[in-house]
Amino acid sequence: MIGIFDSGSGGLTVLRAIREDFPSADIIYFGDIKNAPYGSKSNAELSTLTVDAIDRLTKHGATSIVSACNSVSASLAVSLVDMLDLPPGHLIEMVGPTVGTFRGSAARVVLAATPATVRAEIYQNGFRMIRKDITAVAIPDLASAIEFRASEDEMERIIRQAFAGVPLRPGDTLILACTHYPLVAHVFARVFPEVMLFDPAHAVAARVKRELWPREVGEGTLRFMITKDSEPFRERVKTFFPESADAVVVVE
Repeated sequence: MIGIFDSGSGGLTVLRAIREDFPSADIIYFGDIKNAPYGSKSNAELSTLTVDAIDRLTKHGATSIVSACNSVSASLAVSLVDMLDLPPGHLIEMVGPTVGTFRGSAARVVLAATPATVRAEIYQNGFRMIRKDITAVAIPDLASAIEFRASEDEMERIIRQAFAGVPLRPGDTLILACTHYPLVAHVFARVFPEVMLFDPAHAVAARVKRELWPREVGEGTLRFMITKDSEPFRERVKTFFPESADAVVVVE
C-alpha cells in the first residue's frame, strides 16, 4: 500500500496524478489539516510533523511513502527512512523528480513555493546539481488561502504581491512548487498569461509508477485520514475521487 501525506488538500493533486498513472495501487492519504499550512513552519516543527505523518501511514499498512509536501525537505524525508524502518527505495519526495525533468533543458525557470521551501533551498540546490540557475519566489499565506477557500481576488493579490519586482518573460517556466498551487492554476494563468506553468505532480506520479510498480499493485482501494474535519477537503475529494467520497475519516 502507498501512503501519501501533506498538510491538507494540496497533496490531492499528486494523488490524482498517481491514480491516473497507477490505478491499481492501494493508497492511504494523510492530510494534517490541524497543523496546516506546513509552509510557515520551522525545520524543527516540520521534522516532528513528518515523523508523525510517516509513522501514522506505516501503522495503517503503508509500505511505501510519497511525501506530497514540498516544504518537507528531501534530505529530511530521506533521513527518516532508517528511523521508521522504511526499506531503501520505498520513499519518494517532490524535489528529485521535478528537478530531473529539467535536466538538459534551456528553459528559464522560476520557482513559486512556500517560505519554508524557499528558505530550505532544496530546489535551488537540486538545480545547481544539474548546472541550472533558477529564481525562487516565496509566496507567504497562499497555501493557507487555498486550503481554507479564500476568494480568488485575495489569492491573486497574494501572488501579485509576492512577484512584485520579479521579471518574468514570455516563455519562462513557472514551477508550482507547492502542491496546493495547482488547485488554483487558473489564477496563476490569469496573473502570468504568457508563462508556462509546470505541475510537479506529473513528474512525481511517473517516478511512483517506475519505482513502485509492480511491487505496489493492489486492488485500487483509496482511503483518507485527516486530523481536522474540513468541508473544503471533503468537497475536493468528492470532486477528484467521487467513488471514494465516503472514505474520509477524522483521526486524533
